[in-house]
Amino acid sequence: MSTQAHKLEALIRGLRPCKVAVIGDVMLDHYCKGNADRLSPEAPIQVLDVTDEFRMPGGAANVAMKVVGLESRVRMVGLVGDDATAGELQELLTADPRVADGLVRDPSRSTTLKTRFIAHNQQLLRVDREHRAAPAGWVREKLVREAYAAAAEADAVILEDYGKGVLGPEVIAAAIRGARKSGAPVVVDPTGRNYARYAGSTVLTPNLKEASLAAERPITDAESLEAVARTLVEQTGSALAITREAEGISLFRRDLPRGPITHTHVPTMPVAVFDVTGAGDAVAASLAIALASGIEMADACALANLAGRAVVRQFGVGTISTSHLLAEANREQADWMVKTANVAAARQRAREIKQAGGKVVFTNGCFDILHYGHAHLLQYARSQGDFLILGLNTDASVRRFKGPSRPFVSEDQRAYMLSLYPFVDLIVLFDDDTPLNLIEAIRPDVLVKGGDYTPDTVVGRDVVESHGGRVAICPRLEGLSTTDLVRKIQDRIPA
Repeated sequence: MSTQAHKLEALIRGLRPCKVAVIGDVMLDHYCKGNADRLSPEAPIQVLDVTDEFRMPGGAANVAMKVVGLESRVRMVGLVGDDATAGELQELLTADPRVADGLVRDPSRSTTLKTRFIAHNQQLLRVDREHRAAPAGWVREKLVREAYAAAAEADAVILEDYGKGVLGPEVIAAAIRGARKSGAPVVVDPTGRNYARYAGSTVLTPNLKEASLAAERPITDAESLEAVARTLVEQTGSALAITREAEGISLFRRDLPRGPITHTHVPTMPVAVFDVTGAGDAVAASLAIALASGIEMADACALANLAGRAVVRQFGVGTISTSHLLAEANREQADWMVKTANVAAARQRAREIKQAGGKVVFTNGCFDILHYGHAHLLQYARSQGDFLILGLNTDASVRRFKGPSRPFVSEDQRAYMLSLYPFVDLIVLFDDDTPLNLIEAIRPDVLVKGGDYTPDTVVGRDVVESHGGRVAICPRLEGLSTTDLVRKIQDRIPA
């Protein structure tokens, strides 16, 4: 493990559970997923055949869930209408006992609802139902009281501003007053052009586009980035952590009240991006908890990089935990660490994928000497959903199944080689004669087997179908097996 990885791991283990006030624009995210393989006869548009539909907390409410994932408690302060959408959102939030409900109901407005129509993991259309106007006087006064009370009891405060009217000047000021009383750092995910309203906060986390808009100046190179940052730091008196995707985070701040503005670039490692949704929320949550844990700001930004990196490699808004951070800290070993799990961890990961709206696929086998047939099966399996869990026979179970001369390749080497396939998301070693116990624990949406099986002979079919899943049979490629491959090699060896 590198020196940097050692340092990051120590920082992660230094994170402490804390109480976080998340204040801002909450919303309910509604997803309609399906297939879009035909055009409408009524107009030149795609037809979405819906196969799955789900809802989850969005906006500031998603930040709250990221905080919970990092083993901290949340008081969620936001604004909802007096409608069914508000009830759904509150139910989703308070299903976790670590989330306290500080939502204010306003009968004059509707709860923000964003509906996304998705085919093959690509958004076709988003429909928004929302009010962006500032709330009425009595509602605003109640938000002010809730924001102050939550911040005054918090170890960290996150202001999540989507420009929907919740974070008006009075609410922001109340949150910052409360944070001063409790000594909590204030992390702001800002919006719009006027960052002066966030004055008194600890750190703002705009991306490049947001920072450019606020400073009314394009960012084209290092010099213009520095000029924009200095403008915003002068305007707010706060530190500025500009998120730059694959480039990491550029941190600008004054170490002393009247000292010079310094620039620290906190790099990150580029990764394959599956979905950027939720990355900014993970950055805000991890940064706030790190600062509350007494971690220096540049180091806190390094942890925020890990959180953002972990989320973009997941489907949907993703989940974040200390395990994700530890895996990302050990990037040179991350695929191996992330992709091998015990049954309990696999069950939890499958649950997280489903909660995020993903479809979990399971297949299993010995995968002794890897060949094209294996790759064909695994690619097919991954195409059936969003996350592929592979059950891998241990050496002992292979010997019972194949005979004492097998396997040719040990289980740790087989698992490592399989972890290098981008279409394999998780690997679980199992020692049973069949994967039935593993299937019962994971409860996949799709169970995949090779073409030498029929649905009636697939172990675990009844388990999967009992909760609405299905079995998929991969088309067989003749003459491709480890046994055939070894036999061909042996036939070519002179007697």
